Amino acid sequence: MQAPFHPMSQLFSQLGLDNRPQAITRFVDEHPLPQEISIVAAPFFSYSQCEFLREGREEDSDWCELIDQLEVMLHWKALH
Repeated sequence: MQAPFHPMSQLFSQLGLDNRPQAITRFVDEHPLPQEISIVAAPFFSYSQCEFLREGREEDSDWCELIDQLEVMLHWKALH
């Protein structure tokens, strides 16, 4: 059975964030994440958001790939 596909907008909805494309771009632009900090410990996420991200990774959930993708985007922004 294939895992369901979730767009980035749904991950932002799950996190309680504005999920419009321009809002996602703005969020990434405004929240660069240094390489040494994992997304699950990002200071700009609430405790419950960090828990959702951590559980998504630990359980290899449907969200895992998107969580990884968001982390790459945030780390990349910190470098550029």
